[in-house]
Amino acid sequence: MARDYYEALGVPRGAAADEIQQAYRKLARKYHPDVNKDPTAEDKFKEANEAYQVLSDPDTRKRYDRFGADFRRVPEDYDERVRASAGGYGGGGYGGGGGGRRVHFGHGVGGEGGVDFEDLFGQMFGGGGGYGPIPGADQEAELELTLEEAYRGGKRTLRLDGRQYDVDIPAGVLDGQRIRLAGQGGRSNGDAPPGDLYLVVRIKPHSRFRVQGRDIYVDLPISPWEAVLGSTVVVPTPGGEAKVKVAPGSSTGRKLRLRGEGMPNPRGANGNLYAEIKVMVPPKPTARERELFEQLATESNFDPRKET
Repeated sequence: MARDYYEALGVPRGAAADEIQQAYRKLARKYHPDVNKDPTAEDKFKEANEAYQVLSDPDTRKRYDRFGADFRRVPEDYDERVRASAGGYGGGGYGGGGGGRRVHFGHGVGGEGGVDFEDLFGQMFGGGGGYGPIPGADQEAELELTLEEAYRGGKRTLRLDGRQYDVDIPAGVLDGQRIRLAGQGGRSNGDAPPGDLYLVVRIKPHSRFRVQGRDIYVDLPISPWEAVLGSTVVVPTPGGEAKVKVAPGSSTGRKLRLRGEGMPNPRGANGNLYAEIKVMVPPKPTARERELFEQLATESNFDPRKET
């Protein structure tokens, strides 16, 4: 299952039906694969659609609000069965003494305070109580990476709720993409398979690089004389340094493309890296530098305010 459905649509839990519909339509227009070619758009579109299908139906929404991520696994006649089961707890009643158990229901996906279904069906109904094996629920957690980690990929050991996971991170994974750990989700009942664990990638903001899709942008500071005369300069990339040629007469804002130096793509062409020129001046020029700039100002006819 996706992350919390209300969060997926960007609406509060008390949102009215029309708010939910408007939020879904906005996201559908933004992320529909026919209009958005970003690799993560299709997953976001599917996530929004799944959330809308649940929250737009009043009865389904009530069940989701009550049982959270595992609402599909709860029998329709759950309340009747709980009342019937509660009567057989040695006179203690539901949630009382004599071996009875209190079941707490929370909200959210895989969050604290949610339903422990192994406890619910295994303990309360005596190992399934005739319901048959119950598959484990899919769970979701965030995996925070630096840009360099996402760029290179590799192995990562992750600890969640006291459990340790060995994660293979594919090179070029993007923010919002999900990494599936099969069979590492919620526990099942009986012989049913466990659920899967999905790690949602969140790439930390970088002090130097900006990521848009698979393209990476970086500022490239150059001196006035490099801008005027042209030069070959070093530009940083997540994979190491590279060299680019600055053409004579380059101004601030001009972008130099390094083809294939963006985020790796295991299924196609890599993204590009764009180095955006920023012409810098000496903040504290020496006496000689100031003299030369004054000489240039006297002799030059260049007026940037008249240039097109």
